[in-house]
Amino acid sequence: MKATANRLIHETSPYLLQHAYNPVDWYPWGRAALEKAQSEDKPILLSIGYSACHWCHVMERESFEHKSIAEVMNKHFVCIKLDREERPDIDQIYMEAIQAMGLSGGWPLNVFLTPDQKPFYGGTYFPPDRWNKLLISVANAYQTNRLALEDSAEKFHKALKIGVVTKYQLHDQDGKAANILDQAIEKLKAAFDEVNGGMQKAPKFPMPVIWNFVIHYYAGKRDQQLLQHLYLTLDKMCQGGLYDQIGGGFARYSVDSRWFAPHFEKMLYDNAQLVSLYAKAYSISQNQRYRTVVYQTIDFLSRELLHPQGGFYSALDADSEGEEGKFYIWQYHDFSEVVGKSGDFLIDFYGLTPEGNWENGQNILYQQQDLESFARQHNMDTDWLSNILEEYHEKLLNARNERIRPGLDHKIICGWNGLMIKALTDAYAVFSEDRFLQLALKCAAFIEDHMTSGDQLYRTHVVKGSKTPAFLEDYAATIDGYLGLYQVTFHEKWLYRAQNLMSFAIENFYDVEDHLFFYTGSYSDDLIARKKELFDNVIPSSNSTMTHNLWLLGVMLDRQSYLDLSQKMLDRVQKLISSDPVYLSNWAAALSFFEFTTAEIVIGGKAAEEYRRQIAPFFHPHKVMLGATEDSTLPLLKDRVDYSQTRVYICYNQACQLPTTDPKKAISQLSY
Repeated sequence: MKATANRLIHETSPYLLQHAYNPVDWYPWGRAALEKAQSEDKPILLSIGYSACHWCHVMERESFEHKSIAEVMNKHFVCIKLDREERPDIDQIYMEAIQAMGLSGGWPLNVFLTPDQKPFYGGTYFPPDRWNKLLISVANAYQTNRLALEDSAEKFHKALKIGVVTKYQLHDQDGKAANILDQAIEKLKAAFDEVNGGMQKAPKFPMPVIWNFVIHYYAGKRDQQLLQHLYLTLDKMCQGGLYDQIGGGFARYSVDSRWFAPHFEKMLYDNAQLVSLYAKAYSISQNQRYRTVVYQTIDFLSRELLHPQGGFYSALDADSEGEEGKFYIWQYHDFSEVVGKSGDFLIDFYGLTPEGNWENGQNILYQQQDLESFARQHNMDTDWLSNILEEYHEKLLNARNERIRPGLDHKIICGWNGLMIKALTDAYAVFSEDRFLQLALKCAAFIEDHMTSGDQLYRTHVVKGSKTPAFLEDYAATIDGYLGLYQVTFHEKWLYRAQNLMSFAIENFYDVEDHLFFYTGSYSDDLIARKKELFDNVIPSSNSTMTHNLWLLGVMLDRQSYLDLSQKMLDRVQKLISSDPVYLSNWAAALSFFEFTTAEIVIGGKAAEEYRRQIAPFFHPHKVMLGATEDSTLPLLKDRVDYSQTRVYICYNQACQLPTTDPKKAISQLSY
């Protein structure tokens, strides 16, 4: 007999719906739950996770589906389930609270709150026995030691309300940016893993935000050591089990230092940023391996995460059939049967063994050496090997597709789709592959049609419609995506859409005293703290992205107020950039635009699009491209469209060299 549904059955988040038949009397976050806690004077148990989270599923199976544990939860607490991807604003507050308690953060995140939402204890994953004991202990403490508990909650609340400017002593700096960037790079270098690439620790996250800064710094300083470590990192990541060797796309992180054993969930935000990163690396190196990664990853995203109308879904679970990675791993004999005798060389290429190279006799596919070295060792032609791999990948992919698939989180998240638009425009700029541009345009149209009301964005879209006003992350990434679209199409509507979204964000998110943006809009829910997102992580912080957006808009629209605002934001964090660059890498990349030579490439005339195609792939991370085939009112284009011939102007700080009608000559004028 099927269990009775709880209140989550009316939600749209796939993560919340996964818990809709738990015996726990779950509430979604909202007035009903908060008022119940107040009226019944019960503590709140806030449990936060997301659909692709392996340990979230484990805790659900072990505890939330357990009737006797659910009875304890229902008796003593008002239980709220929250999807952190749907409400990152709430997740931020209580993750910071857990860390203020001296506890490790992560998901699932389980936090105990007073009826007025103030946190007093919490943690992450708990085995069922410990969880049951903790529930009883907290319930008893709430009844017998209430004053001390509320005093503790008030202290944590006060800590949460301290702003980032005060907390991190962010004072305007007048130091030279070059010194700050040099210091940041030296700190990063000290933490490099010189053998396996990336940083010196496990688990290892791809952290594209770090390597994007490395590219910007390399362009300014020509640091060959830095470039070689970038290549080492990109090579090792795409050769490891972190990368899906058959289907393309990257897992969220590797549990070891060699990029071998992944945590198998696949996130849109990782893959979007890694498409951008590998495309940029190709533009420097012309390494065909990086081109292959870009194409395979976009193929994966198009095949497995694409909504029919153009938006991209958020994630694939790590688990299938209750087992992590089951969809992706191989038994030796199953793999051999698919590839046949003629494909035996793939067993060596991907490191399979009869006893298994991973757990329980299973194999993770990884490249023991790069394609070129393997071809030489086995007396194969490199091009032949590359082509034959595609044939075998198709066979293996077809065989794998017969398996039960991992769960799909079909939320469409605005900010992550903004990252995807930017990724596709970066890839299109380098490779001129028209389907990349069409995917980007359809994704942007999806946001405009389904996740936008005037100049206001919505955070998520699911089958039943869009829900939750967007956060700064969504505005920042969408603006960045639209600016990327303008630069590869020269369609000014995307530039002006970006400007309108920026105006809305300044009006509703900007703090004029701190020179930083709040994460939540002025119209948002009344939470116990209004936070500012400062630190870059697996996704660049919304403030660092807005800094870059303001700079780009300032240049493109000749708006000094935007440039000044961008500079003020950077002035606040310069000290932190040099002291903690791992978590301020995107800030450092933004600062590099002010420090290093920036090229303004202006193309006017009927052949503007063709000239753009020739110039765009040239590596120059500090370039801005503007163009028009007809008269434009943009300051850098005004009076520069000549219908008789197309001209290119290479400008630095709004001072232009003599125009040329030859794209190759224009490229020769670019310096960095």
